[in-house]
Amino acid sequence: MEATINKPRLGRGLNALLNGMGNSHEGAEAHEGPVCKLSLNEIQHNPHQPRKRFDDDELKGLIESIKSHGVLQPLVVRSVNDGYQLIAGERRLRAATAAGLQDVPVHVVGFDDQQMFEAALVENIQRSDLNAIEKAQGFKDYLDKFGMTQEQLGSKLGLDRTTISNLLGLLNLAEEVQQAVRNSQISLGHAKILKGITEHERQIALCRETIMKNYSVHALELVVKQQRMEAITAAVAESTPRREPVEKTAHVKGLEDDLRQRLAVKVEIKVKAKDKGQIVLAFETNDDFERIMDALKK
Repeated sequence: MEATINKPRLGRGLNALLNGMGNSHEGAEAHEGPVCKLSLNEIQHNPHQPRKRFDDDELKGLIESIKSHGVLQPLVVRSVNDGYQLIAGERRLRAATAAGLQDVPVHVVGFDDQQMFEAALVENIQRSDLNAIEKAQGFKDYLDKFGMTQEQLGSKLGLDRTTISNLLGLLNLAEEVQQAVRNSQISLGHAKILKGITEHERQIALCRETIMKNYSVHALELVVKQQRMEAITAAVAESTPRREPVEKTAHVKGLEDDLRQRLAVKVEIKVKAKDKGQIVLAFETNDDFERIMDALKK
């Protein structure tokens, strides 16, 4: 029996979309069909699949499970002119193919293009985490294709508009930095900090430094702040009349050597004027940073 009701919020998950099937578009109908079996040759991949990378170890585990127990959870497909198109279950489809199965259990549903796109987002975002760039690209593709606002998409997925906006902002990162997020070389926290830097060349340089020196998010944040302060200081220095440098006394040099030996990092005491100056502690690795912080807390 077909039903036409208000489309459910997708934030409740894919089951809500299947069990409360409906469509807000005039004249469109959708409903969950019974479980049946389809040949793998009849099922086309989802063109709106936001996930681009699949963990090899997880996929191998699923293949072995399917070889032993079969596909326990039906795939979700829709009927198209020349067969069926996958809506949800990309990993199961790939694993079933690799396991040598000839057919798989499916639910056949009457989804339109928008519902299909939404289901793909729900399946991947709320069930098995996409990396941040894949999420952002999935959001962008959906918003561009259907002319929706970020608020409307957030309502459908049960996410705050600011969450969607922040993720979309990652697509403005340099391509090399985006690839580092995809490859899990840097985290979402690192990416958010780099997003605040407008120059792509500097983004890339800091991204490479973060990977090479294994910076924590907090350490990268401090590096960025330090560079920003150095830039401000340099700008002020250019506009300020130069003063004769204050010569370091033997006592100051001795203090520098003492701190350098205790902390095992580069130390410089900058004497600006009488009773004024700076102590600059430089760190090259995350271990250096943690050791300095521990020493300062004592």
